[in-house]
Amino acid sequence: MKKYLTIALCCAAILSLASCKNRKAQEEPAEEPQETVMEQSINLPAEPQFDIITTKGTIRIKLYEGTPLHRDNFAKLAMSGFYNGILFHRVINGFMIQAGDPLSKDPEKMDYWGTGGPGYTVPAEIKPEYNHKKGALAAARRGDAANPMRESSGSQFYLVQDEFACSQLDGQYTVYGETVSGLDVIDAIAAVDTDRRDRPTIPVRILSVKLVEE
Repeated sequence: MKKYLTIALCCAAILSLASCKNRKAQEEPAEEPQETVMEQSINLPAEPQFDIITTKGTIRIKLYEGTPLHRDNFAKLAMSGFYNGILFHRVINGFMIQAGDPLSKDPEKMDYWGTGGPGYTVPAEIKPEYNHKKGALAAARRGDAANPMRESSGSQFYLVQDEFACSQLDGQYTVYGETVSGLDVIDAIAAVDTDRRDRPTIPVRILSVKLVEE
């Protein structure tokens, strides 16, 4: 029997967060949280699929039932439109592509890209059965020194482009989904020209993230 879950869509204010590797990032100045919640009951399958529609093509992902906190969080952000217009702000060919920072919508905040989020973190759900295979969807987070519980960014995520290079991250970051189709799009994004801070020189944008209706 198919299981269903009920979520509440929400979007929240910005909190300083870091990228998927333990590279130190500049902190965003503290802001007064101003949370907005839109209550809307929506039934989803236990492992919902979403299309991440980008300027390079569409990546279809499946969220894991075994990481319910991350599954529900991604679903509510996606269905509230939180990811619409956000950039892939960190791209490393032969490693991964990273997105999910709302600050990346504003070029005037470029110095802070990689530190933004919805104003909260998600408790770690690191499971041995979920690893960094090609196309794996995982949560970015701050490094261990500042984040010993390995809590995930509230919104930033990365997609594995090279499973061998990313295997070092197994057991350290929460993997909560996988790519169903669009591995070629991940490769295309990974191949774009980047600057010295791993930012694409020509922006690669998420246009929308849409639930795949069954």
